[in-house]
Amino acid sequence: MNGDPGYSSPLALTMGEPVGVGPELTARVWHQRHEHPVPPFVFVGPLEALAGLPSPPLTEIIDSPEQAIAVFDQALPVLPRGTLMPLHPGEPDPLNADAVLGSIETAAELALAGQVAGMVTNPIQKSSLRAAGFAYAGHTDFLATLCGLSPDQAVMMLAADDFRVVPLSHHVALKEAISKVTKANIVDRAKTVLRALSDDFGIKSPRLAVAGLNPHAGEDGAFGDEEITQIRPAIVELNESGADVSGPYSPDTLFTPAKRQSYDAVLCMYHDQALIPVKSSGFENAVNITLGLPIVRTSPAHGTALALAGKGTAWPDSLRAALREAAALAAGKR
Repeated sequence: MNGDPGYSSPLALTMGEPVGVGPELTARVWHQRHEHPVPPFVFVGPLEALAGLPSPPLTEIIDSPEQAIAVFDQALPVLPRGTLMPLHPGEPDPLNADAVLGSIETAAELALAGQVAGMVTNPIQKSSLRAAGFAYAGHTDFLATLCGLSPDQAVMMLAADDFRVVPLSHHVALKEAISKVTKANIVDRAKTVLRALSDDFGIKSPRLAVAGLNPHAGEDGAFGDEEITQIRPAIVELNESGADVSGPYSPDTLFTPAKRQSYDAVLCMYHDQALIPVKSSGFENAVNITLGLPIVRTSPAHGTALALAGKGTAWPDSLRAALREAAALAAGKR
Protein backbone atom coordinates (compact mmCIF):
# COMPACT_ATOMS: atom_id res chain seq x y z
CA MET A 1 0.00 0.00 0.00
CA ASN A 2 2.90 2.37 0.64
CA GLY A 3 3.91 4.35 -2.40
CA ASP A 4 0.90 2.89 -4.22
CA PRO A 5 0.36 4.90 -7.42
CA GLY A 6 -3.35 4.82 -6.55
CA TYR A 7 -2.69 7.50 -3.95
CA SER A 8 -2.60 10.82 -5.73
CA SER A 9 -2.22 12.81 -2.51
CA PRO A 10 -0.93 11.99 0.98
CA LEU A 11 -2.71 12.63 4.25
CA ALA A 12 -1.51 15.30 6.66
CA LEU A 13 -0.90 14.03 10.20
CA THR A 14 -0.68 16.68 12.91
CA MET A 15 1.79 16.58 15.78
CA GLY A 16 -0.74 16.78 18.62
CA GLU A 17 0.59 17.20 22.14
CA PRO A 18 4.37 16.77 21.70
CA VAL A 19 4.88 15.15 25.14
CA GLY A 20 1.87 12.84 24.76
CA VAL A 21 1.80 9.57 22.84
CA GLY A 22 0.99 11.12 19.43
CA PRO A 23 4.54 11.47 18.06
CA GLU A 24 5.47 8.05 19.45
CA LEU A 25 2.45 6.41 17.81
CA THR A 26 3.27 8.21 14.57
CA ALA A 27 6.72 6.62 14.63
CA ARG A 28 5.34 3.18 15.42
CA VAL A 29 2.79 3.33 12.62
CA TRP A 30 5.53 4.27 10.18
CA HIS A 31 7.92 1.59 11.49
CA GLN A 32 5.16 -1.03 11.06
CA ARG A 33 4.07 0.18 7.62
CA HIS A 34 5.01 -3.06 5.86
CA GLU A 35 3.48 -5.39 8.43
CA HIS A 36 0.38 -3.18 8.86
CA PRO A 37 0.03 -1.02 5.71
CA VAL A 38 -1.28 2.52 5.94
CA PRO A 39 -1.84 5.23 3.33
CA PRO A 40 1.08 7.62 2.83
CA PHE A 41 1.10 10.61 5.16
CA VAL A 42 3.24 13.62 5.97
CA PHE A 43 3.94 14.60 9.57
CA VAL A 44 3.22 18.30 10.09
CA GLY A 45 5.16 19.84 12.96
CA PRO A 46 8.61 20.43 14.43
CA LEU A 47 11.17 17.73 13.74
CA GLU A 48 12.14 17.83 17.44
CA ALA A 49 8.87 16.11 18.33
CA LEU A 50 10.16 12.93 16.66
CA ALA A 51 13.87 13.15 17.35
CA GLY A 52 13.81 12.21 21.04
CA LEU A 53 11.46 9.23 20.82
CA PRO A 54 12.40 5.75 22.14
CA SER A 55 12.48 4.50 18.53
CA PRO A 56 12.69 7.55 16.27
CA PRO A 57 11.79 7.05 12.63
CA LEU A 58 14.08 7.80 9.73
CA THR A 59 12.81 11.17 8.56
CA GLU A 60 13.12 13.34 5.47
CA ILE A 61 12.20 17.01 5.41
CA ILE A 62 10.07 17.91 2.41
CA ASP A 63 9.05 21.26 0.95
CA SER A 64 5.53 20.35 -0.19
CA PRO A 65 3.09 17.48 0.41
CA GLU A 66 3.32 16.27 -3.17
CA GLN A 67 6.78 14.89 -2.37
CA ALA A 68 5.49 12.67 0.44
CA ILE A 69 4.28 9.66 -1.53
CA ALA A 70 7.65 9.08 -3.19
CA VAL A 71 9.44 9.47 0.14
CA PHE A 72 7.13 7.54 2.44
CA ASP A 73 8.42 4.02 1.94
CA GLN A 74 12.02 4.99 2.72
CA ALA A 75 11.52 7.73 5.32
CA LEU A 76 8.78 9.51 7.22
CA PRO A 77 8.19 12.78 5.36
CA VAL A 78 8.12 15.82 7.64
CA LEU A 79 6.78 19.26 6.83
CA PRO A 80 8.40 21.33 9.61
CA ARG A 81 6.15 23.86 11.29
CA GLY A 82 6.96 25.75 14.49
CA THR A 83 9.48 25.28 17.27
CA LEU A 84 9.25 23.58 20.63
CA MET A 85 10.50 24.21 24.13
CA PRO A 86 12.55 21.37 25.70
CA LEU A 87 10.34 18.28 25.90
CA HIS A 88 9.76 16.16 29.00
CA PRO A 89 7.49 13.15 28.34
CA GLY A 90 4.17 13.46 30.12
CA GLU A 91 4.71 17.10 31.13
CA PRO A 92 2.87 19.49 28.78
CA ASP A 93 4.13 23.05 28.46
CA PRO A 94 1.67 25.81 27.45
CA LEU A 95 4.59 27.52 25.70
CA ASN A 96 4.32 24.82 23.03
CA ALA A 97 0.71 25.79 22.22
CA ASP A 98 1.69 27.84 19.15
CA ALA A 99 3.44 24.83 17.61
CA VAL A 100 0.53 22.49 18.43
CA LEU A 101 -2.05 24.84 16.95
CA GLY A 102 0.19 25.75 14.02
CA SER A 103 0.36 22.10 13.05
CA ILE A 104 -3.44 21.88 12.99
CA GLU A 105 -3.81 25.13 11.09
CA THR A 106 -1.27 24.08 8.46
CA ALA A 107 -2.89 20.67 7.95
CA ALA A 108 -6.31 22.29 7.55
CA GLU A 109 -4.94 24.81 5.05
CA LEU A 110 -3.35 22.01 3.02
CA ALA A 111 -6.61 20.05 3.03
CA LEU A 112 -8.70 23.07 2.04
CA ALA A 113 -6.27 23.78 -0.80
CA GLY A 114 -6.47 20.17 -2.01
CA GLN A 115 -2.74 19.57 -1.42
CA VAL A 116 -3.50 16.64 0.87
CA ALA A 117 -6.37 14.17 0.68
CA GLY A 118 -7.41 14.89 4.25
CA MET A 119 -6.06 15.43 7.73
CA VAL A 120 -5.61 13.14 10.72
CA THR A 121 -5.07 14.75 14.10
CA ASN A 122 -3.00 13.36 16.93
CA PRO A 123 -4.53 14.04 20.38
CA ILE A 124 -4.09 17.45 21.99
CA GLN A 125 -3.84 18.32 25.68
CA LYS A 126 -6.71 20.79 25.93
CA SER A 127 -5.89 21.91 29.47
CA SER A 128 -2.42 22.99 28.35
CA LEU A 129 -3.83 24.83 25.33
CA ARG A 130 -6.45 26.57 27.45
CA ALA A 131 -3.70 27.77 29.77
CA ALA A 132 -2.19 29.45 26.71
CA GLY A 133 -5.48 31.12 25.75
CA PHE A 134 -7.07 28.50 23.46
CA ALA A 135 -10.77 29.39 23.38
CA TYR A 136 -12.24 26.24 21.84
CA ALA A 137 -13.65 23.08 23.42
CA GLY A 138 -11.48 20.91 21.20
CA HIS A 139 -10.47 19.97 17.67
CA THR A 140 -14.02 19.83 16.30
CA ASP A 141 -14.98 23.42 17.10
CA PHE A 142 -11.54 24.74 16.13
CA LEU A 143 -11.60 23.02 12.76
CA ALA A 144 -15.09 24.34 12.01
CA THR A 145 -13.77 27.87 12.50
CA LEU A 146 -10.70 27.20 10.36
CA CYS A 147 -13.04 26.01 7.61
CA GLY A 148 -15.15 29.17 7.83
CA LEU A 149 -18.08 27.51 9.61
CA SER A 150 -19.77 28.06 12.95
CA PRO A 151 -18.75 25.53 15.63
CA ASP A 152 -22.17 23.85 15.69
CA GLN A 153 -21.87 22.95 12.00
CA ALA A 154 -19.13 20.42 12.75
CA VAL A 155 -20.42 17.11 14.05
CA MET A 156 -18.42 14.48 15.93
CA MET A 157 -18.92 10.84 14.99
CA LEU A 158 -17.19 7.93 16.72
CA ALA A 159 -16.97 4.78 14.63
CA ALA A 160 -15.63 1.30 15.26
CA ASP A 161 -16.05 -0.62 12.02
CA ASP A 162 -19.79 -0.29 11.23
CA PHE A 163 -20.81 0.85 14.72
CA ARG A 164 -21.33 4.63 14.43
CA VAL A 165 -22.51 7.02 17.12
CA VAL A 166 -23.00 10.79 17.15
CA PRO A 167 -23.56 12.89 20.29
CA LEU A 168 -25.98 15.79 20.02
CA SER A 169 -23.47 17.99 21.84
CA HIS A 170 -19.73 17.65 22.36
CA HIS A 171 -17.57 18.73 25.28
CA VAL A 172 -19.97 20.57 27.57
CA ALA A 173 -21.20 20.00 31.12
CA LEU A 174 -24.06 17.52 31.41
CA LYS A 175 -26.41 20.28 32.61
CA GLU A 176 -25.70 22.24 29.43
CA ALA A 177 -25.95 19.12 27.27
CA ILE A 178 -29.50 18.49 28.52
CA SER A 179 -30.47 22.06 27.65
CA LYS A 180 -29.38 21.38 24.07
CA VAL A 181 -31.90 18.54 23.63
CA THR A 182 -34.26 20.54 21.44
CA LYS A 183 -36.25 19.67 18.36
CA ALA A 184 -34.28 22.13 16.23
CA ASN A 185 -30.89 20.78 17.33
CA ILE A 186 -31.95 17.17 16.79
CA VAL A 187 -33.29 17.86 13.30
CA ASP A 188 -30.22 19.84 12.30
CA ARG A 189 -27.73 17.26 13.57
CA ALA A 190 -29.69 14.33 12.15
CA LYS A 191 -29.68 15.90 8.68
CA THR A 192 -25.89 16.30 8.82
CA VAL A 193 -25.46 12.67 9.88
CA LEU A 194 -27.83 11.31 7.23
CA ARG A 195 -26.11 13.35 4.53
CA ALA A 196 -22.71 12.04 5.61
CA LEU A 197 -23.90 8.44 5.73
CA SER A 198 -25.07 8.80 2.15
CA ASP A 199 -22.34 10.97 0.65
CA ASP A 200 -19.26 9.90 2.62
CA PHE A 201 -20.02 6.32 3.61
CA GLY A 202 -21.90 5.30 0.47
CA ILE A 203 -25.04 4.08 2.27
CA LYS A 204 -27.84 4.48 -0.26
CA SER A 205 -30.73 4.57 2.22
CA PRO A 206 -29.25 5.37 5.63
CA ARG A 207 -31.11 4.37 8.78
CA LEU A 208 -30.69 6.60 11.81
CA ALA A 209 -31.75 5.55 15.31
CA VAL A 210 -32.33 8.18 17.99
CA ALA A 211 -31.68 7.52 21.66
CA GLY A 212 -33.91 8.83 24.40
CA LEU A 213 -32.54 11.15 27.04
CA ASN A 214 -34.19 9.69 30.12
CA PRO A 215 -34.25 6.13 31.55
CA HIS A 216 -36.45 3.88 29.39
CA ALA A 217 -36.85 6.85 27.00
CA GLY A 218 -38.98 8.56 29.64
CA GLU A 219 -41.71 5.89 29.84
CA ASP A 220 -44.33 8.19 28.33
CA GLY A 221 -43.43 11.10 30.57
CA ALA A 222 -42.94 9.23 33.84
CA PHE A 223 -39.22 10.12 33.96
CA GLY A 224 -39.09 13.43 32.10
CA ASP A 225 -40.86 14.82 29.07
CA GLU A 226 -38.03 15.58 26.61
CA GLU A 227 -38.93 12.52 24.54
CA ILE A 228 -42.50 13.82 24.18
CA THR A 229 -41.84 17.53 23.70
CA GLN A 230 -38.57 17.53 21.72
CA ILE A 231 -37.26 14.17 20.50
CA ARG A 232 -40.40 12.58 19.03
CA PRO A 233 -41.49 15.76 17.20
CA ALA A 234 -38.02 15.95 15.65
CA ILE A 235 -38.26 12.33 14.47
CA VAL A 236 -41.70 12.99 12.98
CA GLU A 237 -40.40 16.02 11.07
CA LEU A 238 -37.41 14.08 9.75
CA ASN A 239 -39.55 11.19 8.56
CA GLU A 240 -41.99 13.58 6.89
CA SER A 241 -39.03 14.87 4.88
CA GLY A 242 -38.36 11.33 3.61
CA ALA A 243 -35.63 10.24 6.04
CA ASP A 244 -35.52 6.85 7.76
CA VAL A 245 -35.29 7.86 11.42
CA SER A 246 -36.60 5.81 14.33
CA GLY A 247 -36.87 6.15 18.10
CA PRO A 248 -36.58 7.43 20.69
CA TYR A 249 -35.19 4.18 22.05
CA SER A 250 -34.35 3.26 25.60
CA PRO A 251 -30.58 3.86 25.83
CA ASP A 252 -29.97 0.73 27.95
CA THR A 253 -30.94 -1.63 25.11
CA LEU A 254 -30.10 0.42 22.02
CA PHE A 255 -26.48 -0.70 21.74
CA THR A 256 -26.82 -4.49 21.96
CA PRO A 257 -25.29 -6.45 19.04
CA ALA A 258 -28.74 -7.53 17.83
CA LYS A 259 -30.20 -4.02 17.93
CA ARG A 260 -27.19 -2.59 16.10
CA GLN A 261 -28.25 -4.55 12.99
CA SER A 262 -31.29 -2.31 12.63
CA TYR A 263 -29.52 1.02 12.04
CA ASP A 264 -26.47 2.58 10.39
CA ALA A 265 -25.81 5.18 13.10
CA VAL A 266 -27.23 6.39 16.39
CA LEU A 267 -27.87 9.99 17.36
CA CYS A 268 -27.33 10.20 21.11
CA MET A 269 -28.45 12.93 23.44
CA TYR A 270 -25.11 13.62 25.17
CA HIS A 271 -21.40 12.83 24.96
CA ASP A 272 -21.01 9.81 27.24
CA GLN A 273 -24.21 8.17 26.07
CA ALA A 274 -22.58 7.93 22.65
CA LEU A 275 -18.93 7.31 23.43
CA ILE A 276 -19.13 4.74 26.23
CA PRO A 277 -20.76 1.98 24.12
CA VAL A 278 -18.57 2.43 21.05
CA LYS A 279 -15.35 2.63 23.06
CA SER A 280 -16.37 -0.36 25.15
CA SER A 281 -17.05 -2.50 22.11
CA GLY A 282 -14.13 -1.49 19.88
CA PHE A 283 -11.75 0.95 21.56
CA GLU A 284 -8.66 -0.37 19.76
CA ASN A 285 -10.12 0.41 16.33
CA ALA A 286 -12.36 3.35 17.18
CA VAL A 287 -11.99 6.50 15.09
CA ASN A 288 -13.21 10.05 15.62
CA ILE A 289 -14.63 11.46 12.37
CA THR A 290 -15.73 15.07 11.92
CA LEU A 291 -18.84 15.43 9.76
CA GLY A 292 -20.03 18.63 8.14
CA LEU A 293 -16.61 19.97 7.13
CA PRO A 294 -15.51 20.63 3.53
CA ILE A 295 -12.42 18.50 4.26
CA VAL A 296 -11.77 15.01 5.58
CA ARG A 297 -10.70 14.88 9.22
CA THR A 298 -10.28 11.84 11.45
CA SER A 299 -8.50 11.18 14.72
CA PRO A 300 -7.73 8.26 17.03
CA ALA A 301 -10.43 7.88 19.65
CA HIS A 302 -8.07 8.15 22.62
CA GLY A 303 -6.40 11.09 24.33
CA THR A 304 -2.81 12.09 24.93
CA ALA A 305 -2.17 9.28 27.47
CA LEU A 306 0.47 11.32 29.29
CA ALA A 307 1.19 8.48 31.73
CA LEU A 308 2.34 6.28 28.82
CA ALA A 309 4.37 8.91 26.97
CA GLY A 310 8.01 8.01 26.40
CA LYS A 311 7.61 4.40 27.55
CA GLY A 312 7.15 2.77 24.16
CA THR A 313 4.07 0.85 25.30
CA ALA A 314 1.20 2.82 23.73
CA TRP A 315 -0.64 0.90 21.02
CA PRO A 316 -1.02 2.42 17.54
CA ASP A 317 -4.18 0.62 16.39
CA SER A 318 -6.55 3.57 16.68
CA LEU A 319 -4.18 5.93 14.87
CA ARG A 320 -3.69 3.36 12.13
CA ALA A 321 -7.47 2.99 11.84
CA ALA A 322 -7.85 6.78 11.65
CA LEU A 323 -5.37 6.98 8.77
CA ARG A 324 -7.14 4.22 6.87
CA GLU A 325 -10.56 5.76 7.50
CA ALA A 326 -9.38 9.16 6.29
CA ALA A 327 -8.07 7.64 3.07
CA ALA A 328 -11.33 5.77 2.51
CA LEU A 329 -13.41 8.89 3.11
CA ALA A 330 -11.16 10.93 0.81
CA ALA A 331 -11.54 8.33 -1.92
CA GLY A 332 -15.30 8.46 -1.55
CA LYS A 333 -15.36 12.25 -1.71
CA ARG A 334 -13.25 12.16 -4.85
